[in-house]
Amino acid sequence: MVPRVEGAGRPARNLTKAMAENVKLYRRIADTIAEAIESGRYKLGDRLPTERELAEQFGVSRPTLREAMIALEMLGMIEARHGLGIYVTGSVRPATPTSSELDTEIGAFELIEARRLFEGEAAALAATAIDDAQIAELEALMGRMAREEEIQGEDADREFHMVIARASGNGAIIATIENLWLWRDRSPLARNILTRARGMGLEPRIVEHRRVFEALKARDPAAARQAMRDHLERVIEHLLHATETEAVQRAQQETSARRSAIAKRVAI
Repeated sequence: MVPRVEGAGRPARNLTKAMAENVKLYRRIADTIAEAIESGRYKLGDRLPTERELAEQFGVSRPTLREAMIALEMLGMIEARHGLGIYVTGSVRPATPTSSELDTEIGAFELIEARRLFEGEAAALAATAIDDAQIAELEALMGRMAREEEIQGEDADREFHMVIARASGNGAIIATIENLWLWRDRSPLARNILTRARGMGLEPRIVEHRRVFEALKARDPAAARQAMRDHLERVIEHLLHATETEAVQRAQQETSARRSAIAKRVAI
């Protein structure tokens, strides 16, 4: 059994202590599992408990647990095999820049949870102050999201959210939201997760942005806040699905490669 992370799933009184330690929850979970592997509690080839079991043991949400698993996967210590489980593939954390980068980076799920908090309130404030020019700019950006290929569409997506932040009129909120978007590119873990989510379809994103837009156009703060929070909640679900789908695709590719190899041997 993996040891429980101190502070995970505990009452709110431990939050201040956790913040003071300045160690991200997903990283503490990843470190605990890595230590269990390095100590020999889990050996090469062993199967770890399921994500559901690990989330229950650590008392954390699926996104936090998934972030920890992907961090360990990036370090080459584990591998998720679709339909089979999570297996130990490395017994020692590499002493490389990749390992030290995980000490300071922010994961995609963490970023989106923070964005949900700040951007929901930014949308509510924007609904009270947004002008017709900004409404027209948002509508044009939605058109770009629908027409352009995905990476360019991401640029339009970012600008859509920044127009709303600027419409809030609050400099601190604007700077915070801008920095949260910048972390997407700075953090290797966030980039890894977001890259896996590409190619999953644009239509849901456009529909969700339309709902935010309509609430802003109606100058309805409560509806704008809820639409933005719902949108970013669905982004979290999308990333969870995307990382699961990526494992499925990898398993399918491996199966196809094995079949191809067998076919070649039979043909000889």
